[in-house]
Amino acid sequence: MQDRDTVPPAQLRLSVAPMMDWTDTHCRVFHRLLAPHARLYTEMVHANAVIHGDRAKLLAMDPVEHPVALQLGGSEPALLAQAARIGAEHGFDEINLNCGCPSDRVQQGRFGACLMREPQLVADSVAAMRDACQVPVTVKCRLGVDDDHDFERFLAFIDTVAQAGCRMFVVHARNAWLKGLSPKENREVPPLRYDWAYRLKRERPALQVVVNGGIATFDEATQHLAHLDGAMLGRAAYHDPYLLHRLDVAWFDGPPFDDTLRTRGELLRALRPYVEAQLARGVALKHITRHLLGLFAGERGGRAFRQVLSEGAHRPGAGWSLVEHALSFTEPALRSA
Repeated sequence: MQDRDTVPPAQLRLSVAPMMDWTDTHCRVFHRLLAPHARLYTEMVHANAVIHGDRAKLLAMDPVEHPVALQLGGSEPALLAQAARIGAEHGFDEINLNCGCPSDRVQQGRFGACLMREPQLVADSVAAMRDACQVPVTVKCRLGVDDDHDFERFLAFIDTVAQAGCRMFVVHARNAWLKGLSPKENREVPPLRYDWAYRLKRERPALQVVVNGGIATFDEATQHLAHLDGAMLGRAAYHDPYLLHRLDVAWFDGPPFDDTLRTRGELLRALRPYVEAQLARGVALKHITRHLLGLFAGERGGRAFRQVLSEGAHRPGAGWSLVEHALSFTEPALRSA
């Protein structure tokens, strides 16, 4: 039996970042259709919420989503351990600790990016989480916070956490500025330094290192594979989800690339059984279609596709026929019939 922390040397990791208010279970089911090999992540959930909150809602997951990771926020090892155990019992394949979110709410709670300055606390948390569950415990972090521009300090953080048993790090390759920038600005303003992630992998080749931050195109994602174990897409995967499909096919299915790609319409129609099952359970169509709006980004009919779904999905009784109507604007044969 392979140890839970063993990383096969040729393993690639294509991931979709945890994004608040976006990567819910409906989003992840759609992304799984697009990218059968990708590692999907939940929105960040605080450990206290997992322990005391509505788990049926917070930990909602469809079986088709696997492999999927639960991302936790928090800074108390005992609570994180309890939440990790609950997450593993709910079937999550990985527990990820957030050490990168810079929001004011996160700072006030002493977790997220603040933890970059408390490596021993992160190590203690990882150790406690590993003791509490039998799935891999991973960390998503920044390069540092505010004016931390010392690679050795970043490396010391990684080494301290790795000694606690963490073997996989997702590195958002920019600092988090805790004062003066909004979370949105923190995703765009601090300069990217992919070279730090590359250097980390060179100096610690036994670790699995996946890069995140500023990756917007097929070529940008793929070029990182020359240096790292994979790439994590954030908003690019959400606003242009077909990019996720193209990467999955190219990275995992191999050539001939164009012959293996499925069309956008084919992929969307494969979602129909899930949509209709959710509608039968009383889920409003709008909760699903909001994740589909970027599927035809930049394509003919894409604007009409978005408009039809945006304007109609919230109406009582909206069903799959609305999706087909939206698709008709993207398919010339249907449009002219």
